[in-house]
Formats: sequence, C-alpha cells, structure tokens
Amino acid sequence: MCFDPHDHPPIPEIAGGAYAHRTFELRSTDGTPVRAFEARAAAAPSRAAMLILPDARGLHPYYEELALRFAEAGIDALAIDYFARTAGTGERPDDFPYMEHLAQTRWVHLRADVSAAAAALDQAAPGRALFSIGFCYGGRLSFLTATSSQPRFTGSVGFYGVPVGPHRVGDTPAPAELAGEMHGAVLGLFGGADPSIPPESIAGFERALDAASVPHELHAYPGAPHSFFDRKAVEYAAESADAWERVLRFVAERTPAS
Repeated sequence: MCFDPHDHPPIPEIAGGAYAHRTFELRSTDGTPVRAFEARAAAAPSRAAMLILPDARGLHPYYEELALRFAEAGIDALAIDYFARTAGTGERPDDFPYMEHLAQTRWVHLRADVSAAAAALDQAAPGRALFSIGFCYGGRLSFLTATSSQPRFTGSVGFYGVPVGPHRVGDTPAPAELAGEMHGAVLGLFGGADPSIPPESIAGFERALDAASVPHELHAYPGAPHSFFDRKAVEYAAESADAWERVLRFVAERTPAS
C-alpha cells in the first residue's frame, strides 16, 4: 500500500472551507453497495468535482481527509472503496488484510464502481468539469478513467500509478495500452527514485499519449520515492507542495468560470 491508516495528506487545512461531508453507501452500476465518502465545497454547486481513487488499502482516513482538502479548495470530492464485494461496507481495523481482498478485485467491477461514482458527481451538478485522482493502485485506475465515456472525465491525475507493462491485479490493463481510447487530459506525478516506475516506464507512457494526441503533463521529482505525498515525509515537503499546486492548476485551467 502507499499510505498506512495513520498517514495524512501534506496539505494545510483551511478552516471553514468545507460545507458538508458524509460517509454513505453508493450503489454501483451492477447493484453492489459501495462505501464512499463525500465532501462538498462551501460554494454550491462547485464548478469542478473530483473522484478520489485510493491506494491498494481502499478507502481509509487519508483519502477522507484528502476529500476535505479538495472541498476546502472549492472542489466537490467523492472517494470510494474497492472491496464491497468481499469485505462489505463497514469500518475496518488497522490490520485489515487488504491484500487478500485486492487479489479478488476485477476490472469489470472497478469500472462499474467508477462509473457509478462519476455519475453521482455529474448528477449533483450536471455539466461541470469532472476529474479523477488516484494513488499507486488508484493512480493506475485514475489514468484509466480518461477512457470513460459516460460521463466523460475532463482530466485524470495519477500519483505513482504504474502506466505500462502487463495487466495487473484484477486484470487491470496498462494505461499506455489504452491511450488511443482516452478523451480527457492526463497529469502524471511520479517519484524519480521509485524503482517500480523507472524513467523508461514514464517515457513509454509519454510516447503512447503523444501518439494518441492526448493532452498531458508527466512530471517526476528527482530523488523522491514512491508515496512521497505524505505529511510524515518532511524531506519531500517541497515536492508535495509543488505536486498539490500542479493538481489545483490542472483542475483550474480546465474548469469553466461559470
């Protein structure tokens, strides 16, 4: 996993910035109830919405807090879990055996859950810009949301999601493999010292995006490891701050003013 249950996003809190938040059950397009967390911006409705796709551990407090930080920045956010079909929708202990459940995920189910979450965000305020962001396992999934057509994503952000290579857990395809099906823009943020995503992998993804004429920005932070976007990683505070600014700018540049 990227983050343990006690990690936090390295983003300062803005007092009073989030209007409302809740944990609830989202109904997937195949009928499965999925645990989700929603945070709404103080301005209603927000002109941008963000779907948050967690790392391999699923929905845990790091991503709930991240949703609040987006809401404080004026972006409605919805984070979802992956393990409803094998672990239900209840609270989970810190020692939750997520790898057992991760091995049972399937691409068809992940797509159903993403589609339902995206539709929920779109229905809350039709016509606004829809984005996704994911980390590690969720970063790969976030890149793949660029292939979604109902509704379409305006932009997809991935933090250290493996973009090339063979299909992975749950038969999830490589984003580079589906670049020709992508509609929205892509922002990829990577650790330059991440052994799981070497420079040649990022370069391969860039070639695929270029060939498919997908608008994109891929950035690797020299010396930064996998999972650098963490409040505990104080030595990478500057990289984290820059990454957050890139995400907000990516959203702002693609969000209608009114």
